[in-house]
Amino acid sequence: MAAAALKDKIPPHNDEAEQAVLGALLLDENAITAAIQYLRPEDFYATANNRIYEAVLGLFNKGLKADIITVTGELRQTGKLDEAGGPDYIASLTNVVPSSANIEYYAQTVQDYSLRRALLRVSYEISARSFDESIDSRLILEEIQQRLFDLSDNRHAFSFKSAKEIIPEAIRIIENIYRSKKEYTGIPSGFDDLDKLTSGFQPSELIIIGARPSMGKTALALTMAAHISIVKKIPTAFFTLEMSDMALLQRLISSEAKIESNALRTGFLKPDDMQKLFKAAGNIYEAPLYIVDMPNMKLLDLRAQARRLRAIQKVEIIFIDYLTLISSENFRLQRHEQIAEISRSLKSLARELNIPIVVLSQLTREAEKEKPNLSAIRESGSIEQDADVVMFLHRERESDKKPEEESGEGSKTNLILAKQRNGPVGTIEIVFLRKYTKFASLNRSY
Repeated sequence: MAAAALKDKIPPHNDEAEQAVLGALLLDENAITAAIQYLRPEDFYATANNRIYEAVLGLFNKGLKADIITVTGELRQTGKLDEAGGPDYIASLTNVVPSSANIEYYAQTVQDYSLRRALLRVSYEISARSFDESIDSRLILEEIQQRLFDLSDNRHAFSFKSAKEIIPEAIRIIENIYRSKKEYTGIPSGFDDLDKLTSGFQPSELIIIGARPSMGKTALALTMAAHISIVKKIPTAFFTLEMSDMALLQRLISSEAKIESNALRTGFLKPDDMQKLFKAAGNIYEAPLYIVDMPNMKLLDLRAQARRLRAIQKVEIIFIDYLTLISSENFRLQRHEQIAEISRSLKSLARELNIPIVVLSQLTREAEKEKPNLSAIRESGSIEQDADVVMFLHRERESDKKPEEESGEGSKTNLILAKQRNGPVGTIEIVFLRKYTKFASLNRSY
């Protein structure tokens, strides 16, 4: 009913503000640098104003100044002079404003009205799709969320600042870091050598951890998640698509209590094991750790849950175990295209929520024969393109070890930082503690 009532109303617009922007552009050749931060041609409601702004942008791209004569000439050359209202209308725009002093205010006003019209278009389209019962309602909800994010993301004005303006803020940030004595700017993984390379997991980053089966991808992710949530008390979400939440918690209790996982499964516990178990369980109980157990999870559901956890529980990092178990709604696509879509969507989600998202991924069989590289990521090359950080777990198979290497509590494992968009790459050594199913730093007692 509301949609029907609005149908015949004129969309929101402000002719005076649109004309004021164009008048300022014709009076001052430098005004374009302010207007271009906020406006695109489609932001103008009136066709004539849209065409004139297009002409101004065209001249700007050619390195030419915009005035009544050059804009008229540009429109005549493109055959759009009549659509722009003709020479008289263009000339009249310079009488609308006395100067270009308030160009930003006029541009922001035009942008605001444009955003209102865009919101109306989205609401009309969503309303129509809601009546189509062949479309899954969750798909419509996801579309709403994505469209609104796109509108918001595309409306951020860009600008420049002088070093004089930036320096005070830069010093303030450095002072805050100095006072807090934080070693890293991001979320620490718990592995000092890794955090020295990455400075912690950074907001908006998509981080891929790749390995062949049985190399300990889940154990590494769980070790990191435990450190972040239990030790650092940072709200953490762990999406488990392969193991049940109960199995995952039992593994976590085993690793935190340092009780052999096999003993926990069989019940053959030592007298002091129960005390260690209860202490570990208490620490986990108090931790801001949220586990999402959803086998065959669709991308749509994952995004919805992630947004909910970010909004309600304020999670600051998400782990996903693992990528190729996520289902795409576009089942008609070939699998590598589905994976590419999922990868792009997860990167977009990390940016939208402004938190790091750590995703586990399988590697191809070739990675067993030699040190893995970026081409070893399974099923889609787009994953390595979308990821900000890619790291691999690699160690010799137990069957390949020499007798003298089989002793000791842990197996040395290479954690290869193969890609880091904003930092160095390298390899660090960590230790896999098989009986506790966890990883530890080489220099840490375990």
